[in-house]
Amino acid sequence: MLTLGIVLLIVGAALAVAEAHLPTGGALGVPGIAALVAGAALTLTALGGGAAVAVPAAAGAGVAATGYLLLATRKIAVARRALARGGSEALVGSAGVVRSWEGATGQVFASGALWGARLGWAHEDGPLRPGDHVVIERVNGLTLSVRKAEEWEVS
Repeated sequence: MLTLGIVLLIVGAALAVAEAHLPTGGALGVPGIAALVAGAALTLTALGGGAAVAVPAAAGAGVAATGYLLLATRKIAVARRALARGGSEALVGSAGVVRSWEGATGQVFASGALWGARLGWAHEDGPLRPGDHVVIERVNGLTLSVRKAEEWEVS
């Protein structure tokens, strides 16, 4: 019985660590909590502790593990809702400057790099010229869809 309790404690701790490193949203944490509670109860009972010792200790382990799981799950949910801060996804909505343009395609300098660009679908202004400020509407691979920036968008 003692061996089973220790194995359950180790499995529960391993699942808690796995939950911290693999954001499963609780799929590994809930069985981990159950293993920790059962392992604590079995280990304390096998060591000679009665129900008066095993039940509160197992309940305490369960409460602590549940609190950890809730905190980890909340942090995961916040991180998933956060907007991209880097890469091409972060360019959407930012401004750039036209470096060269011919017809419907050209090159735009944005976020410290030179990007290939094309006109967005709602482009109604005249043709773009080098030096014009544009707003990035969409990113498709390494090509930006842009529109001419309005006066209030250029600072």
